[in-house]
Amino acid sequence: MKLLRHMHRAPIRVLRLQRRKSMIKIRFSMIRLQQALSQEKDETKQMLRIYHNYVMGNSSKAELKIANQQLGDVLRATGLSIFAILPFAPITIPVIVKLGRKLGIEVMPSAFAPKDKSLHPQLMNDTQTEIVDDLSKKP
Repeated sequence: MKLLRHMHRAPIRVLRLQRRKSMIKIRFSMIRLQQALSQEKDETKQMLRIYHNYVMGNSSKAELKIANQQLGDVLRATGLSIFAILPFAPITIPVIVKLGRKLGIEVMPSAFAPKDKSLHPQLMNDTQTEIVDDLSKKP
């Protein structure tokens, strides 16, 4: 009788643990999505501020270069959102991203790109570091 009870309770425990594990993964994914969207929002606000300063004649070429990079990110996100409304989006979007990376084209915005390829301040390449240095030296 004990053996029957143990065999009966064990699968329920396993199912509970699997459910808890999947909920933790979902929460973690949602937090990463929230952080990426927050980063994109801040970068887009900065882009608009730079374009406003450009119209007023107060921005440098380095600032304009950063704003143009962010505009490219916004256009990438817009292009992917078109595929999000199509049927089979959970299949087509990963295929498009993988195909783009194979061809050397980054389809995802910088906030959603893998951290080794993103434009995150700690991981910038030399030209991006020079742009930021130029901006910090500007009076």
